[in-house]
Amino acid sequence: MKNEDTPVPHAAGPRLFLDTADTGAWERLLPTGIFHGVTTNPLLLERAHLACEVAVLADLARRAAALGAREIHLQTWGDDAAALEQTGLRIAEATTGGPTVLVKVPATAAGFRATARLRAAGLAVTLTAVYNAGQVLAAAAAGAAYAAPYLGRLDDAGRDGRKVVLAMQAVLRSTGTDTRLLVASLRGPERVIELARLGLDTFTFGPEVADALLHDELTDAAAAAFAQSAQRR
Repeated sequence: MKNEDTPVPHAAGPRLFLDTADTGAWERLLPTGIFHGVTTNPLLLERAHLACEVAVLADLARRAAALGAREIHLQTWGDDAAALEQTGLRIAEATTGGPTVLVKVPATAAGFRATARLRAAGLAVTLTAVYNAGQVLAAAAAGAAYAAPYLGRLDDAGRDGRKVVLAMQAVLRSTGTDTRLLVASLRGPERVIELARLGLDTFTFGPEVADALLHDELTDAAAAAFAQSAQRR
């Protein structure tokens, strides 16, 4: 019988996203070529001092495309299913011609109703703020391209975040769905590596985590030594 440390079957990947609306971070990190795209939400827009408006999201999509992003996840908003749907449709219409845009929808009852309508309109959806395996099963049944659990917030709430996301991934693997688990709210590179070792392959994280993954002082020292040797030839 498998325990929680048993690796789940490995799907095609990895697929990494940069979780920020800070275009300065995009300009610095997207050219590394390691990121499939970027993810945003209204909280990240606020932190970047950007208005939560469709025109702003359209500009972000253009910038992401220019920097090589293949996907950008833009979150809809509204007080009910109809508002979530209408804003999502406006986002999709305003971003035609850029990178692949996925409309992020909160995994609430209203969000699932909006998802059904957005999927019927032919749009790709990421269900976000997912906190249990039942929501992931529902996301797969709804045809979502991604389901995004918040690992750090699960831990903050006193739940075992690793155990929860592994249970979510097991549901997706067992049902044979194409829905990908997009693990978010990652606060350190060690969590990314730990989950990747266990078979998860799709992550979104902020610039600080990206920098920590990309850099090591020993690598920097080796690169400096290489450069010095090249100059002495």
